[in-house]
Amino acid sequence: MSTPDARVVLLRHGETTWSMQRRHTSHTDLPLTPRGEAQARSAGVLLKALALRDPLVVSSPRLRARHTAELAGLGPAEIDPDLAEWDYGDYEGITTTQIRETVPGWTVWTAPTPGGETAEQVGARADRVLGRVEPLLAERDVVLVGHGHFSRVLIARWAELPVAEGRRFAMTTGALSELGYDHGAHTIWGHNLTTRTEPAEGATR
Repeated sequence: MSTPDARVVLLRHGETTWSMQRRHTSHTDLPLTPRGEAQARSAGVLLKALALRDPLVVSSPRLRARHTAELAGLGPAEIDPDLAEWDYGDYEGITTTQIRETVPGWTVWTAPTPGGETAEQVGARADRVLGRVEPLLAERDVVLVGHGHFSRVLIARWAELPVAEGRRFAMTTGALSELGYDHGAHTIWGHNLTTRTEPAEGATR
């Protein structure tokens, strides 16, 4: 039975040099930039304002996610390999613009990623994550600290949409999304939330 005030909060890591340059980053373990560190601290202010219920914090194993959780004041986080970013395979480290020089119109949502994960594989990981945390929501909220594309997959799957519909939920670095329930149905209470007023880099790639 769903709890009306239960929430799953997604936190995308702060800026890195590659996110600033819109380069696809999955397994490459980059640190946050100084701006990314500031974004993580800013996210912590917003998280505190949400007054979450004894939140369980779960993070991607990547340094940029773990450091974001730390700077946001979330304390020790459980590590879940399923929260890692979409594996971009041969497209690791390059931009969508560069990929489209040889594959016109390519997006990660609609076209194959050679050497990487399929949408079905990424969706299965997202479903596993949500399947593990949803039973906990009767007692406590959950914060999932991770990455841009995978967080968007989590949003789509929570909303019972196909993985490809994650393209509708662009998410900037250091931003939050708030998932929950409305009359028992999965809903999206807030998306791409920050306390910043300046434009944020890294919304799309």
